[in-house]
Amino acid sequence: MRIVIASNSFKGTLTAPQACAAMAAGVRAACPDAEVIEAPLADGGEGTVVAIVQATGGELRTACVTGPLGDPVEAAFGLLDGGRRAVVEMAAASGILLVQPQRRDVLRATTFGTGELIRVALDAGARELLIGIGGSATCDGGCGMAQALGVRFVDGAGARLPDGMGGGELHAVAGIDVRYRDARISAATIRVLCDVTNPLTGPDGAAAVYGPQKGAGPAEVAVLDRGLGQLADVIARDLHIDVRSLAGGGAAGGLGAGLVACLGGRLTSGAQAIIDFIGLEEKCRGADLILTGEGCFDEQSLQGKSLNRVGEMARRLGIPLLVVAGRIELDRTAWRGLVADAEVSRKIGPSAANAVAAAATAVVRRACPHVN
Repeated sequence: MRIVIASNSFKGTLTAPQACAAMAAGVRAACPDAEVIEAPLADGGEGTVVAIVQATGGELRTACVTGPLGDPVEAAFGLLDGGRRAVVEMAAASGILLVQPQRRDVLRATTFGTGELIRVALDAGARELLIGIGGSATCDGGCGMAQALGVRFVDGAGARLPDGMGGGELHAVAGIDVRYRDARISAATIRVLCDVTNPLTGPDGAAAVYGPQKGAGPAEVAVLDRGLGQLADVIARDLHIDVRSLAGGGAAGGLGAGLVACLGGRLTSGAQAIIDFIGLEEKCRGADLILTGEGCFDEQSLQGKSLNRVGEMARRLGIPLLVVAGRIELDRTAWRGLVADAEVSRKIGPSAANAVAAAATAVVRRACPHVN
């Protein structure tokens, strides 16, 4: 029996490689003679750099950049194809996991460090950038990122706003000046790995949907949404780009919109890009089962993220897909036809890895009762 394990991370608990390893242990407990192939996934958020670097034989580097609240952080990025291409994940520089829950302050949090990381990749010689956005602590519309690359934002009096802007300062933006932007940006190709379609503003926008996860209450959400709307108006007037209606513009606190408007980036599916980079479909050909997983199996899982993309591939190849998740917030009828079976990784044993392994054992045994 051949079983492919293609799992995302269980955010804050297990990285994608750790989750795959735990599931592999569970699979071997259920099917000791199975051939097990591990293929860690990501969708633009945490783990994107490692997944692509490992799959392509790239080089992993680190740089000290500005964290979401101004503290220095060591952020990893990858160089591919001899340095011609680079992969950057904003979660490494401006991610929510870099900030303890009690310190989260989405009005202050900035993507400045993400811009610094992009600049470091350019310094290393990269002229094609893959930028994964997801898992952010921020809602600054990408302004901090843009400032780190020389873009200037000014207030109503024409005064330059300080570098490291957060979402709470967006209301002051009255103009954008890209004349001082890093000249290398114009010659670079920038692909933005993104798997949400939220717009920048409104009830489905960056502030309303993701602000509460980053510590924003109703009052802060309102401030952020107004500020992002102000930013969209200024971008439309000064840069002649409509980011208000851009699908995915609200990703990562509006970083999707900022990368498109200020750097000329192009939004693309992060999950599909990773699947292509690691050659997952080729790995899965001839497999008997595919096992995937993530922290929470919910409605977002069925809307273009890794689990959905893997499910579509499995269905196309005619291979049953099994899911292990920290939580399942969907009724079976919602995922029937995409997923053959699913199991919650309850807290069994001393660690999350043991819980994931036990869940993998259970779901594989149900799928293959003849091996019991």
